[in-house]
Amino acid sequence: MSKEFNINREFLLSTANEILKFHSPTGFCFEIMDKIEAMVLPLGYKFERTNKGCGIITVEGENCDLTTGLCAHVDTLGAMVRSITASGTLKFTILGGPILPTLDSEYCIIRTRNGKEYTGTFLSTSPAAHVFEDSKSKTRDEKNMEVRIDEIVKSKSDVEKLGIAPGDFIFIDPKTTITESGFIKSRFIDDKGSVAAIITLLEMMHRENLKPKNTLKIVISTYEEVGHGSSYIPSDISEMIAVDMGCIGDDLSCSEYDVSICAKDSSGPYDYNMTTKLINLAKENNLNYAVDIYPMYGSDVSAALRSGNDIRGALIGPGVHASHGMERTHVNALINTIKLLALYLI
Repeated sequence: MSKEFNINREFLLSTANEILKFHSPTGFCFEIMDKIEAMVLPLGYKFERTNKGCGIITVEGENCDLTTGLCAHVDTLGAMVRSITASGTLKFTILGGPILPTLDSEYCIIRTRNGKEYTGTFLSTSPAAHVFEDSKSKTRDEKNMEVRIDEIVKSKSDVEKLGIAPGDFIFIDPKTTITESGFIKSRFIDDKGSVAAIITLLEMMHRENLKPKNTLKIVISTYEEVGHGSSYIPSDISEMIAVDMGCIGDDLSCSEYDVSICAKDSSGPYDYNMTTKLINLAKENNLNYAVDIYPMYGSDVSAALRSGNDIRGALIGPGVHASHGMERTHVNALINTIKLLALYLI
């Protein structure tokens, strides 16, 4: 007989919507970490920060002798000002690996070091069909793209007078939309969808007075998109589950409604016994799930293992379509992820 959990669907969608709309490109996560702390503290759980800005949430367990870890990353893909052109546009460098053609014509915000913000648009350097023969064929990459600023600027000095300079962050508009049919459409569901799922799990545990079997430490990482998000984890963690997006496409079996269980990614196979337990729990409790191999992928658990942490590791997450572009998932994928985490932990 499958175990039922009382997951607050509206809380989940509201939390996902709020987090997805909040800008947090990798390396610029201190503001969103304030927001996450404000969400977690009223639930009664301890919240700490590491020196590099990761959040650690501690939940007391029935057994204090063992500690299980969860990790999810709140940092996203993004961009940064590389240089200012003579005509007053911005050349940029990417943060992480966004699919650059999907950025063509996307709105953005340029954030200066003194906190001032200006709006803009990512464009090809041949942006007009009535002018440029290669407007459709030109490769969309860092060399051939720029940001047009929504200010009256005609030269490099005009832009500099605004306070914009190399190294300023560029926030990409996530265009977050939640449909009546339960689809979540947004950039950066990878991995803010999982962060919302974990906060919803904590809300349920608080509301239902549920305790995990073991002490639980949740790492909300801030540099996953550049490879070292959970390179440091608390030393008492003996096993860790990365909660990150499930891959969809090619010969993979996952859909936007499933919790995906990853047996292997680019970093190698995940712990056999943990993965088997997760598969059996999903099967026995009639969850919509898939077991897949991710061909081009690494997780926070990968980073933790590469850093020499002596842990067992696994990877699960909601199925997300069109990763690193205009992503989409369904609320059922998040709910199935929360259920599987609850089954494993509680």
